Amino acid sequence: MDLQIREYTDDDRDAVMHIWNQVVEDGVAFPQENELTKGDADAFFKQQSYTGVAQDLDRGEIVGMYILHPNNVGRCGHICNASYAVRKEMRGEHIGEKLVKDCLRMAHEKGFRILQFNAVVANNIHAIHLYERLGFLRIGTVEGGYHMPDGTYEDIILFYHKV
Repeated sequence: MDLQIREYTDDDRDAVMHIWNQVVEDGVAFPQENELTKGDADAFFKQQSYTGVAQDLDRGEIVGMYILHPNNVGRCGHICNASYAVRKEMRGEHIGEKLVKDCLRMAHEKGFRILQFNAVVANNIHAIHLYERLGFLRIGTVEGGYHMPDGTYEDIILFYHKV
């Protein structure tokens, strides 16, 4: 797969919204409970500090995306946050790793100093292994911090990485 990660454009809305909504619908990684609609998706992706899109150039299809934005304001405004999504049928192809690496580069380019994840669900072992392999450090665990679709609560792990 010839993968290019580039900035989001208007033409990407439907594909990126679909990928985002797959994760929201799964209900096991993102905190959002409501899917994006065509009416609000474009504004959501454009209001981020950066929205990256992973496109398979061989097939001309968008296969993943990420959003990058401040984690806080003022004296903590140098800390950013990000969310990643890979199209369901493309998971396991190491697209997520390329998205995270590009995000770290872009965070630095945008002037952020730290990338912090506030809520990595503890049973998302693939993401946890990826983040640790890429040098993210655990800040701590919040017991029962994530409300699962089945009504149970799962721990969340906080991570950070200097950019």
